[in-house]
Amino acid sequence: MAAAGDGPWLDDAAGRLVRPFTVSNGRTEPSIALDLMSQVMATGSTPIGYLGLEHAQALDLCRAPVSVAEIAAHLKLPAVVTKVLLSDLVDCGALTAKPPVFHHNPTDRSLLEAVLDGLRRQL
Repeated sequence: MAAAGDGPWLDDAAGRLVRPFTVSNGRTEPSIALDLMSQVMATGSTPIGYLGLEHAQALDLCRAPVSVAEIAAHLKLPAVVTKVLLSDLVDCGALTAKPPVFHHNPTDRSLLEAVLDGLRRQL
């Protein structure tokens, strides 16, 4: 029996009844480069053509800027499948995507030393 609000694709005991890659028609490569921390947001444009239920759910989550990782978690789909869905929505003009912005240098020596010191304290 499906849980309330999950629709026919989820079952309380069995979990997802459809393999995740079925959602992306077996595709594993998004048409655009998306990082897990990329921010996506709805443009307000209506997608042209038919999009699946998961596309609509993803689009609904993008009313405000949200990361790819957050969308994957909400949809309970693997990140690669989520990236394919989101790239479909970008391709049809329903979403915009921005790469993650880092305000620090990830190879900054002092930062790396602080991380190393913290790890040593944990061991």
